[in-house]
Amino acid sequence: MTHFDNNISVSTDMDELIYPAQTLADKLSLPFTPLNKSQIQLIITMQQIEIRAPKMGNAIFVDFVAGKNAHRRQFGGGRGQALAKAMGLKKGATPTIIDATAGFARDAFVLANLGCQITLLERNPLLAILIEDALQRAACDPDISDVIKRMTVINCDAIKYLKNLSQQPDVIYLDPMYPIRDKSALVKKDMQLLHQLVGTDSDSDQLLHVARKCAKKRVVVKRPKIASYIGEQQPSASIESKNTRYDIYL
Repeated sequence: MTHFDNNISVSTDMDELIYPAQTLADKLSLPFTPLNKSQIQLIITMQQIEIRAPKMGNAIFVDFVAGKNAHRRQFGGGRGQALAKAMGLKKGATPTIIDATAGFARDAFVLANLGCQITLLERNPLLAILIEDALQRAACDPDISDVIKRMTVINCDAIKYLKNLSQQPDVIYLDPMYPIRDKSALVKKDMQLLHQLVGTDSDSDQLLHVARKCAKKRVVVKRPKIASYIGEQQPSASIESKNTRYDIYL
């Protein structure tokens, strides 16, 4: 379980949601407090579970039904996009996948939409809760309910999970936290919050090492296009898109 900053709490904006909010706070071993704009808070609303944080502007939540995920599902390029090619998706080949660094689950949703059975590992409990909530909401949408059935999220340490696998996946996907950029090129609000909650992935080298022992067919690592290889481990091949590189370890 991730160690939380003392300034994180759980709250709600509706009196009728106080009980589920208190239950969630107990589950996460976090305090339940009134709404407080000066804190990072996990908020239960009538629509979704979301995170509100100082200076972050709009609340941040995961949504598979609308917004960026829905747009990417419709116009992302199908199996012809770089992510799908790197994962080995082709006619007659739909691999089982473990996404060991789920984050906001955007790539996982794309892969599930392309037919892959995918297990999402996320060690930060707040992010895991956001994904779980989004999956529950999306499961009620007839247009994507079949896609959602192919996604399972687990709040755990990926290295420990992979070391104790009973069944190997075809592919393990890693998208470790990119280095924080300077102020001249600030990342988007949601990614700033991700940095704030998760910090840097200091164990990426070890995770890649373990993943390469566990995957049946390949490990795929998402990197900024000009970034160095994780742990200086040379991949078998790489596939590039506009700003991103997918390093493939066969």
